[in-house]
Amino acid sequence: MTGPAEVRADDAGSAVVGFVLVAVLVTAMFLGVVQVAVALHVRSTLVDCAAEGARLAARSDRSLGDGEQRARDLITQSLSSGYAGQVSARYTQAADARLVEVTVTAPVPVIGLWGPSSLLTVEGHALVEEIL
Repeated sequence: MTGPAEVRADDAGSAVVGFVLVAVLVTAMFLGVVQVAVALHVRSTLVDCAAEGARLAARSDRSLGDGEQRARDLITQSLSSGYAGQVSARYTQAADARLVEVTVTAPVPVIGLWGPSSLLTVEGHALVEEIL
């Protein structure tokens, strides 16, 4: 009978293998959580930039092009120019209100900030100011 302090010959080195296997799994899980956080941050930032562009374009003294450019500038400053490639603005109608809609199509960050392009589409809306 072996006691608790005795090490059996066939168990030698098993703690190292167990540690390595668990460490790899924990590291992979941690990196996955960080990547999800990065993807959510990018999406939230793009939504905010699109909404800010829509608010500028909705002003009575501004055009749709001004809103597109504002959204591009904000995306370039906050993320990178790779996310600011496809920005468009248009007028829409919702119920009795006239709206400006700014749409941004950008890559989904899969590894760091890199990923397949044109998979993430977000929109920002604002009420058009009318001159009375």
